[in-house]
Amino acid sequence: MRHLIDIMDLSVKELDEMIEVAKDIIAHPDQYAHKCDGKKLATLFFEPSTRTRLSFEAAMYELGGNVLGFSEAQSSSAAKGESVADTVRTVGAYADIIAMRHPKEGAPVVGIRRSTVPLINAGDGGHNHPTQTLTDLLTISREKGKLEGLTIGLCGDLKFGRTVHSLINAMSRYPGNKFILISPDELRIPEYLKYETLEKQHIEYVETDDLEDAMPQLDILYMTRVQRERFFNEQDYLRLKDSYILTPEKLENAKEDLSILHPLPRVNEISVAVDDDPRARYFEQVRNGKFIRMALILKLLEEAKA
Repeated sequence: MRHLIDIMDLSVKELDEMIEVAKDIIAHPDQYAHKCDGKKLATLFFEPSTRTRLSFEAAMYELGGNVLGFSEAQSSSAAKGESVADTVRTVGAYADIIAMRHPKEGAPVVGIRRSTVPLINAGDGGHNHPTQTLTDLLTISREKGKLEGLTIGLCGDLKFGRTVHSLINAMSRYPGNKFILISPDELRIPEYLKYETLEKQHIEYVETDDLEDAMPQLDILYMTRVQRERFFNEQDYLRLKDSYILTPEKLENAKEDLSILHPLPRVNEISVAVDDDPRARYFEQVRNGKFIRMALILKLLEEAKA
């Protein structure tokens, strides 16, 4: 049984193949409209979500399948104390594939031990968010025509940002990429990621707290919000939440072909005045999320059938 827990579960060849399938879905949607007729996706969301949950649902519907599930822990038997493993095993009796989001790191790993159907990690705490990374890779590929030889700026909450962690791991597998890591000292990327991924593989990176100084070098600017839900101390959150706010003025020295991405939701880290800039690609990024999740669902269901 094939699952997706971590972006590293997929080979580079598989990543490239899924990106090409997603592009084909965009070009020929009618050819995919009945690929999942009679199939059911269960969305087990123990943590709030808008884009991820709805994009999974839209993906399955556009493939001709159906969706069941819940959008918060309190509307499931988790509120009665049921374990993740039991929930997953139960739902596997009703569905052909599961997408699960959970606030605790490692919860999907517990789930796959008892799952009888393919399980997709739709985000586990501050750990991984592989389908957002697939979305990011598709977006970068469509915007730049390649996934290598790019200077990627990641800005904001690099400590708790699971989308950042997954994207660094994924883009580190393509040659010639350089990372500029922009954050306050308190929100720098975890040491394990720095050493295990970047330094072990001799990947060039710079840590800085100066967004404007880094801006002229960037091909991709990946903004993130400072996440209130990851902080134990409200005072620390309030002190750091406005560390970086992207405005049109801060883009004056940016490249004309810069692509600005954001996993969303945003709070105020990107001014709405930036939305009309043609370099702002975060709403197109949202749209890409549906197509790459369609490609992923097809892949996992096909492998389960085989």
